[in-house]
Amino acid sequence: MGEELCCSTQLIDGDGEFNVSGVEDFMRSVRLSECGLSYAVVSIMGPQSSGKSTLLNHLFGTNFREMDAFRGRNQTTRGIWLAQCVGIEPCTIIMDLEGTDGRERGEDDTAFEKQSALFALAISDIVLINMWCHDIGREQAANKPLLKTVFQVMMRLFSPRKTTLLFVIRDKTKTPLEHLEPVLREDIQKIWDAVSKPEAHKDTSLSEFFNVEVTALSSFEEKEEQFKEQVAQLRQRFVHSIAPGGLAGDRRGVIPASGFSFSSQQIWKVIRENKDLDLPAHKVMVATVRCEEIANEKLSSLTSDDSWLELAEAVQYGPVPGFGKKLSTILDHSLSEYDKEAIYFDEGVRTAKRQQLESRALHLVRPAFQAMLGHLRSKALDKFKGDLVKSLESGKGFAASVRDCTQSSMHEFDQAYEDVAIKQADWDASKIQEKLQRDIDAHAVSVQSAKLSELTSHYETQLTEGLAEPVESLFDASSKDTWASIRNLYKREIENALSGFRTSLSGFEMDRVTSDRMVVNLKDYARSVVEKKSREEASKVLIHMKDRFSIMFSHDKESFPRVWTGKEDIRKITKDARAAALKLLSIMAVIRLDEKPDIIENILKSALIEGPVAQDRISTASTDPLASSTWEEVPPKNTVITPVQCKSLWRQFKAETEFTVTQAISAQEAHKRSNSKLPPPWAIAAIAILGFNELMMLLRNPLYLLVFFVIFLLSKALWVQLDVTRDFHSSTLSGILSLSARFLPTVMNLLRRLASEGQGLQQAPEPLPPPLRSQSFRSQSQRQSQLANPAPDVSSSSSTVSSPRNDIEYSIKRPKADSDGEASSASSVA
Repeated sequence: MGEELCCSTQLIDGDGEFNVSGVEDFMRSVRLSECGLSYAVVSIMGPQSSGKSTLLNHLFGTNFREMDAFRGRNQTTRGIWLAQCVGIEPCTIIMDLEGTDGRERGEDDTAFEKQSALFALAISDIVLINMWCHDIGREQAANKPLLKTVFQVMMRLFSPRKTTLLFVIRDKTKTPLEHLEPVLREDIQKIWDAVSKPEAHKDTSLSEFFNVEVTALSSFEEKEEQFKEQVAQLRQRFVHSIAPGGLAGDRRGVIPASGFSFSSQQIWKVIRENKDLDLPAHKVMVATVRCEEIANEKLSSLTSDDSWLELAEAVQYGPVPGFGKKLSTILDHSLSEYDKEAIYFDEGVRTAKRQQLESRALHLVRPAFQAMLGHLRSKALDKFKGDLVKSLESGKGFAASVRDCTQSSMHEFDQAYEDVAIKQADWDASKIQEKLQRDIDAHAVSVQSAKLSELTSHYETQLTEGLAEPVESLFDASSKDTWASIRNLYKREIENALSGFRTSLSGFEMDRVTSDRMVVNLKDYARSVVEKKSREEASKVLIHMKDRFSIMFSHDKESFPRVWTGKEDIRKITKDARAAALKLLSIMAVIRLDEKPDIIENILKSALIEGPVAQDRISTASTDPLASSTWEEVPPKNTVITPVQCKSLWRQFKAETEFTVTQAISAQEAHKRSNSKLPPPWAIAAIAILGFNELMMLLRNPLYLLVFFVIFLLSKALWVQLDVTRDFHSSTLSGILSLSARFLPTVMNLLRRLASEGQGLQQAPEPLPPPLRSQSFRSQSQRQSQLANPAPDVSSSSSTVSSPRNDIEYSIKRPKADSDGEASSASSVA
């Protein structure tokens, strides 16, 4: 035929084994999978040695093995062979079946004949039935058993496909085909009518299952040229055989070319197991398997697709612009590739598998989609945080800022989601939106808590600054109106703070209960500041009482220091000072922020000032009003100093201020003694008159005056060194004994010091060292004096001696004795 022959492949061997690998190789070599539905399968059946292979080789250009007539007539084709037709469109697959009625298999071995006939009817679009011309009209000719076999096998199909039966009459005689064809059709119809049918197809006509065509060919051996011409004409009928009007133009239930191998294998498996073959179910089964395979291939391709891998990697590090469009394009490409390959399979199966592929593909890309949504959520949340900070800094209310920023962030998320959405997926972003809303709410609550805490701390600090130091100052200057002043201060500060606090809270738009609770907490804090400061000052009440006593006792009404001249009523002054200290104690004993009157001051006066007199008259201890741990009509929470503690503090106070009173009394008595030693005026006048001559002698001889002055200085120094006043303070006898023991050493020490100073002045005048011992003594004496007497005017470490005669005042410090029993002295003249 002038064309290259196609190599044949054995589809099923003589033992009925399906050649899977051979068929796969054949399909790859002829690229059958690319044909879709545009292919046809032609098979031929007929008696053994009837020229089937020869006809196929001349008709379709195949190279099936032909019988060698010179070697005798025997079986040439064993099993079923497969080859591609050369030069005919569309792609046509030719199957050469083993001949029937062969002596090799025997008379009773017809199973393979029926199986191969059923297989050919199941997968072929056109079945050539090769028969001899002289067998037409004979009842027992070879064609009748074959036709019965074909129809009987066909009836095992529940829903057979529409197949074209082309009867090829070989070795045509002189009888015209017009006379042979009616006879043949009549015989065929009789065979069809005689075959038992299932109930469902009892009245089904032959044309429902078969298109019957008849053609005749001359003898190949006797009229070879005529045979080839007739075959060439017949070949033209197979061009576009599946097109409308072609030999197989009305075929049904076509399996796509990519499923040919699997379909053939499964059909042969069912036939071999001697089961009824339901071709529609088989078609669905083939479509299911092939569509599943195609779907798996496309999913695998998607998994390894470079564009998808790049997109999946990029989305892990941040948002990807145009994510939804890019991903939709990738998915569209995979699904369209599936559609191209699965378009010829059963629509229902194809659609179902496409949906599965789409679902699996979406499942594959969903993590990337979720990651992208996570980026959008984070971006929207960050925007909310930044916008909220800016809005609050601009002075806008918190609640209004949260509303506006939330609306802006959610709107931005919705806009960004439109760019992320995948058209193949109807995924709902409500869960991400809800999570974003929860995150926004959580951050808003966190910021609100921080702002409220900051606001509360600000006003608490304001209250602390406005209450703590003023309350302390009011306690320092305690008076009868102390607590009234504290209450006024408390009310003023709390009103100022609450006014600003309520204004600030209005921006948060909180519920009434919460705002009222915060206002109450701020009030409680202000009260706690006052109470805390009250308790702090109460812990130092003894110091305050002694200070108050010292001020009242040591200063007059005009706040000048008292000079104890002997005319003061120390008893009254002491009583007044103690009363002032007691009043201070009563002020600090309880907290009086509630303006409830109490009688604590009266109780303390009656028990501590008037009490000792009453206790002398009444010896019963049960009448002591301070023998309790609570005050009458005062809640325990407002009690700072209990009655028992007041009594103990008062006892300690009296003990520590007793020395001050004693010193004042001593100073007053000393002043009286000093005034009583001065001579009377008449005596001074008599001395002046009688001693006039001596005075004039001193004036005429200044040397005497200098001698007397030096003697006075030495006497004064001895007086100070010996501390005569201290020695005679206890008793006269002890003073005399002490002076007699220390007089001579003191005089000798004084003379040695004078001699050493004189020598130093003659040799080299050097700066004298400061009187360290005297200064040390002075500091020590001052400290001792301060500890012994808190009143500065009562206790003093220096003695001042005034001379009314010459208006010269000497201030002499008593030196501190050293380890040798010697004393140093220093004197200053003012």
